[in-house]
This record gives sequence, C-alpha cells and structure tokens, in this order.
Amino acid sequence: MASHRKPRTRILSTTAPRAAVGITTAALASVTLLSESAHAAPAKPSIAEVKAQIDTLNQQAEVATQHLDQAKEKTDTQRAKTNQLLTQVAQKTEKMNETRRVLGQFASAQYRDGGLDQTTQLLLSDDPAAFLNQTHTMDRMTTTQQQALATFQVQQEQASIQRGQASSALKDLTTAQASLATQKKNVNAKLAAAHKLLNSLTAEQKAQIAKMHPKASNSSGSSGSSGSSTASNASYPTYSGPASGRAQQAINFALAQRGKPYSSGMTGPNSYDCSGLTQAAYASAGIHIGRTTYDQYDDGTHVSESQLRPGDLVFFYSGISHVGIYLGNGNVVHAPHTGGVVEIAPMSWMPFAGAVRLA
Repeated sequence: MASHRKPRTRILSTTAPRAAVGITTAALASVTLLSESAHAAPAKPSIAEVKAQIDTLNQQAEVATQHLDQAKEKTDTQRAKTNQLLTQVAQKTEKMNETRRVLGQFASAQYRDGGLDQTTQLLLSDDPAAFLNQTHTMDRMTTTQQQALATFQVQQEQASIQRGQASSALKDLTTAQASLATQKKNVNAKLAAAHKLLNSLTAEQKAQIAKMHPKASNSSGSSGSSGSSTASNASYPTYSGPASGRAQQAINFALAQRGKPYSSGMTGPNSYDCSGLTQAAYASAGIHIGRTTYDQYDDGTHVSESQLRPGDLVFFYSGISHVGIYLGNGNVVHAPHTGGVVEIAPMSWMPFAGAVRLA
C-alpha cells in the first residue's frame, strides 16, 4: 500500500543552500567572537591612574570636610541662639506668672467685697471713718491693679514674640542638623571609596604609588629663637624666614604639630584637618580666624603668589578647599588628607588658588 506521508524537502540538495549555510556559520562565529570581546574583563588601570583616582577622592573628601566644618559651625551657632531664646522665654514666662498672681490676688479681694458699691458699704459700715481710710487704700490698689494689668499685657506680648522666635530658631536648628548629617555622610562616602581603592592594591602596588609621591617632612624638628628648625629630610627645608611676631608664633605652633594625624573636623590638640590646623596655629598667636577655608580666605589681606611671606595662609584647588601656612622656599606646613599627618610639603604638589596675610 502506498505511503501517504508527504515527502520531506531536501534542504541541502543544491550547492546554493550549502553556500548560504557556510556564510551563516562564519557570521555566527564572528558574532561569538565579538560577544566574547564585549564581555571580556576591562583592562586594569595603571598604577598612575589608580594614584590619580585616590588623589581625586581625597581632594573631594577635603571639599566635603570643609562643608562639614561649615555645617558644624552653623549648627553650633544656631544651637546657642536657640538656647538663649528658650532661656529668655522661660524668664519672661516666670515674670508673667508673677504678675498673673498679683492680678489674681486683686480679683480675690474684689470677690470677697461682694461687689457692693462704695456708698452702700459706707452706709452699712460700723465705722465710717475706718471705711473712708479703707476706700483710700482701695483707690491706690486700683491704680496698682491697672499698672499690673498693663505690665501683664506687655509681658504677654513679649513672651508671644519670643516664643515665635524660639520656634523659628528650633526649626533652623533642625535644618542645620539635617545638613550636618548629610555632610557627614558625604565625607564618609568619599573616604570609604578612597580606602576601598587603596586596600584593593597589593603591597607592591602601594609601594609603587608611594615612590610616585616624594616624601614630605613630618619630623618634629626644633625651633630656635631665629625661627628656623631642622627637618629630618633635608630636601624640604622647613622655615627660612623672615618672619616675626605673631606670624612667627603661628609657624612655630604648626611646625610643632608635625606627625599628628589628619582627622576630618578636628582642631587639635591630637589631630587636625587643614583649616583646623591653621585656625589653631593663629589662635596660639592671639589671632582669631574662621573655622573653614572659605571663612579664612576672607579673614586677611589677599596677596599674590609672588608676594608670599612666611606665615601667610596659602589656599589650593579651584574650590579653595585646602589651606596651609607658608614657610618660605616654596614650602607649606599643612594637614593633607585622611591617612596623612601634619607635614611640610612643596606648594607645587597642589594647584595654587590664593593667599591671605594675617600678621
């Protein structure tokens, strides 16, 4: 019996289809190679590129640190203002309560009198002379009562105003605290990224990066009456003058901090950030300057790089996010970044942004 199955088409019965299949196979092979290439692991960055990334993260962390210092200062100021207003409100409320008690005493006395008019009280009085004396006293009490009432109204109005001011101050304090929390988070994120990148390196790679950055001087040295000190690394002289007076005192203080660790938000005595060091140095010389680099940049007389004298504050980076104290010979003493210590370093390591003379 004949088969009822439909005959199958012979796809490979001619050379044309076979050629097509051959081309398709080659194309697939090409696509496979491209896919493998696309998914291949990216080339590892060079040591120089890794160092550049770490330097960038550290600089970004320094910017975030200055914003953090600024937020801390604003929060502290706002907290002091709020506490002062709350104290004033409490004092005003206490005075108002005292006046209220006086008014209450007047009201009680009037209630005890039964509200009778003076003529009726005179007619019913056993001693009219005594009543007249009492009436004179009551007249004087009425004047006092009016004064107490006026005082109470003024106190009530003032207390209401101060409560409003305190409420607004509390709101501003809450905003400042939220900003402070955000700035802390930003600093921690930048520092964590830098640490993660650094920790991913081998000991050999870390050594290579260290060789790419000349070692700064961080020995304590010794300062004499001339204002000079001797560093352990002769390649980077410390202070070569001339400086005197309070500029000299600030320099001596900063040099005495060498070797102490950088720490975000700190102003000493055990650790510093960059603006914390310069603030503490000049405070030791009796000159008060702002807490952040932004404040300090506006605290003195601006001078050009060619006019620099030892003791001047030198600012770096386009955002004025870093500061040190000029020592002479192109060097500054500064607190560099997290992981570093207070050190003497060439200005050429960082892009110059401006300078200020304080003394």
